Amino acid sequence: MNMIMIPSSLFITTIYLVWFPLVRSSYLDYSDALSKSILFFEGQRSGFLPQDQRIGWRGNSGLSDGWMYNTDLTGGYYDAGDNVKFGFPMAFTTTMLAWSVIEFGDLMPPNELRNALVAVRWSTDYLLKTVSQPNRIFVQVGDPNIDHSCWERPEDMDTARTVYAVDAPNPASDVAGETAAALAASSMAFRSVDPEYADTLLRSAVQAFQFADNFRGAYSDNANIRDGACPFYCDFSGYQDELLWGAAWLRRASQDNSYLSYLENNGKTLGADDNINEFGWDNKHAGLNVLVSKEVFEGNMYSLESYKASADSFMCTLIPDSSSSHVEYTPGGLIYKPGGSNLQHATTISFILLVYAKYLDPTSQTVDCGNVFVSPALLRMQAKKQVDYILGENQMGMSYMVGYSNNFPQRIHHRGSSLPSIRDHPEFIGCKEGSSYFNSTNPNPNVLVGAIVGGPGEDDVYGDDRGDFRQSEPTTYINAPFVGVLAYFAANPNPS
Repeated sequence: MNMIMIPSSLFITTIYLVWFPLVRSSYLDYSDALSKSILFFEGQRSGFLPQDQRIGWRGNSGLSDGWMYNTDLTGGYYDAGDNVKFGFPMAFTTTMLAWSVIEFGDLMPPNELRNALVAVRWSTDYLLKTVSQPNRIFVQVGDPNIDHSCWERPEDMDTARTVYAVDAPNPASDVAGETAAALAASSMAFRSVDPEYADTLLRSAVQAFQFADNFRGAYSDNANIRDGACPFYCDFSGYQDELLWGAAWLRRASQDNSYLSYLENNGKTLGADDNINEFGWDNKHAGLNVLVSKEVFEGNMYSLESYKASADSFMCTLIPDSSSSHVEYTPGGLIYKPGGSNLQHATTISFILLVYAKYLDPTSQTVDCGNVFVSPALLRMQAKKQVDYILGENQMGMSYMVGYSNNFPQRIHHRGSSLPSIRDHPEFIGCKEGSSYFNSTNPNPNVLVGAIVGGPGEDDVYGDDRGDFRQSEPTTYINAPFVGVLAYFAANPNPS
């Protein structure tokens, strides 16, 4: 979509949208929310847990992952409330955690920056294993159809730990491209604290991108993958955006001009101007355009101007006073898109609003939305509205982050949280034996601190129903961008 330009002659005056901070300070504790948003990832860990594991009701799980291929695929994260390791959303989660550190890590207290890097590394250590064999990428561990038929703690798993691998020349451009992005971004996050590890990440990112680009196509189009990936994490939007996304992160991490040329030469053919108003685990376009815009702002890279124009256009869709506004909001002001797990949109969009505002600031530029000129301060205000809604300033008076404030979801759709912990109930709980806990109306016995649930419906109503996974299930990719967002607001609770 092209940026909508309306001649100023049609207006008596041109409006400049700026925002002045309220005199009162927000009562929300962004620092507490930041700590908890990072802590959540420890509750999602798979593998052998370390001694400094802070969520004590979790135990070791998935210790034989990879045995089907005689390889070690332990570690990584369960994506949500189940016990499957989906590579596509895990890689995106990692990219967003790393991007949070890159942009806002300097605002984090030292201990939280350390915790954030630990969260990144728990995933990158796993992702390195998935691309460790030539011309092969492991994209998933666990059969979701079997797993979802059980309500079972990860520590008790006795379901098939099926390994899904893609071998060249079969394609996996989406997962390999996102993995390249994740490893490249993470190399930047670790560059100053562990340069040797950063080098390892960047080398593997280059190899993952070569696989993605040489064997083009969607991973879920492979017959041996489709039944495991779909409909959960099918590639619905195409693999082309992940190629550009991976190249953009490799350009930023390596400063290699070959990736700059890739972005210049492939933008049109890979659809950089298509579906630009989406950003999430499946569609990278809006994030891609914001990321590449940094180089336009800093280096006058006019060959990349189309990416910046698309980023500007996306920002304009988010501003209610803009003539090109078309993002839907609930009556309470929450960004809303149909399909479930709605807060993933609120957190990712809040993140790129803040990042774009940061990129704009040094240039003293505004975003030209035709009838309005939007300042960085207004972009930050739009993000803050989403953050404050999530943390409790909503019609329900509820924090949608578990363990934050006195009113938060009690019955989240999450196996480990809803079943007795192995510390309190060391006896095995089988596949179907967990059903009574799933069907119970009692609050979950284990509080998954920091988890952000899918969130309320388009009417701002949240039912706190464990069975309604669209509203009550947390995911890693809802939390990951929120880490950066909260780091910013913890340091700038009343931004200007």
